Amino acid sequence: MGEHPVVSTTGGKLSAEDIAANFDDLHLPLNAEQVSVEASRCLFCHDAPCVTACPTSIDIPKFIRQIATGNLTGSARTILSANIMGGTCARACPTEILCESKCVLNTGEHDPIEIGALQRHAVDHLIARNDPHPFTRAKPSGKNIAVIGAGPAGLACAHALAVHGHEVEIFEAREKPGGLNEYGLAAYKMVDDFAAREVDFILGVGGITLHYGEALGRDVAFTDLQARFDAVFMGIGLGAPRKMGIDGEHLDGVMNALQFIENIRQTDDPAQIYPGENVVIIGGGNTAIDAAVQAKRLGARSVTLVYRRGGTQMGATEWEQDLAAVNGVTLTHWAKPVRLTGKGTVNVVEFERTALKDGALEGTGEHFTFLADRVYAAIGQELYDQGLANITCEHGKIMVDEAGQTSLPGVFAGGDCIASGEDLTVQAVEDGKNAAAGIDTFLRGNNG
Repeated sequence: MGEHPVVSTTGGKLSAEDIAANFDDLHLPLNAEQVSVEASRCLFCHDAPCVTACPTSIDIPKFIRQIATGNLTGSARTILSANIMGGTCARACPTEILCESKCVLNTGEHDPIEIGALQRHAVDHLIARNDPHPFTRAKPSGKNIAVIGAGPAGLACAHALAVHGHEVEIFEAREKPGGLNEYGLAAYKMVDDFAAREVDFILGVGGITLHYGEALGRDVAFTDLQARFDAVFMGIGLGAPRKMGIDGEHLDGVMNALQFIENIRQTDDPAQIYPGENVVIIGGGNTAIDAAVQAKRLGARSVTLVYRRGGTQMGATEWEQDLAAVNGVTLTHWAKPVRLTGKGTVNVVEFERTALKDGALEGTGEHFTFLADRVYAAIGQELYDQGLANITCEHGKIMVDEAGQTSLPGVFAGGDCIASGEDLTVQAVEDGKNAAAGIDTFLRGNNG
């Protein structure tokens, strides 16, 4: 199936079979011959720039050399030692602007090594074997750590702490673990329930207990966790969708884009999800692209993505923008929503043209409209700070030091709720791993 969607063979409404094909794997895995050819192209650079471009610093030349020599299990261990969610990152990370963009082959007339595809091949091989867990736990430390949130940061932190010999309890507000990997990535990026399989693999190390339906501030008191545990890690993400702040956003047919994506991810039959006939997506990040492309692949007649700035300022990568275009999504730049209208249900979105004036974004006074029976807002999320006690926050993020510790001793944080880099799975994993090292040092230093 790939990047181009399956369209109706009759020119009419997409069939259930068409939609199922549209939600097959976006990038089919490499076969053994392709893996061999691709791995052999690597120059195995010393001080490889691809490594420094990876937030988790995976030793990319080493794992590719291991693939080239037939050591797939060893390759996977190399990857997972640095990034325990190497499987998801191989599927969903923007490798085209991270590791692959720094491949030295780009300097010549060659394509970069398909690092993400090779990483997926090795990790999938190991997980599919269902062998004993590749990481063993250290001698029990007698310490217990509470982790709030079973997203990428929380799971990465929990796994690293478990390897150190600590006992970990994760408190997750939802009914499934995985965070945005489970609920917020396009379905065609995470086929075959991979997010859940990866979590099962992570938990296989032992020493980690998961509690579901336990939300901070609602079911779990922060002060209680401080009293019960030797340390606390906050991996709470950004759980409060931003409001557009315009008239009509209460109308039926107006939805947060993440909710739309979640509805698709959590159904067994995407054909049962009605995306709308005329769809407008408001936003410019990868979430906006995921919502737009999936709406089109579900059979929406027209999908228009509107962003207040230009294409080069969009949070979505150039590759993701191209994906939207080849799927029939119309990208409209330099416009902001000012009003939604309709009798109970949205049917018109009014926009104002925007422009930069002395570096500031301003409306030009020129207005236009789009017909829409569905509007999906993808304008970001804010920190849901209920239950954060006296933790210092700044600019809507929890403040942490180099070890990931907050303003409260023994309380650490990571992932989207802190300002550490791009809001990506790979960065969240690095935050969790970094905080686990900080927690281990804190516990052993302060408590013997």
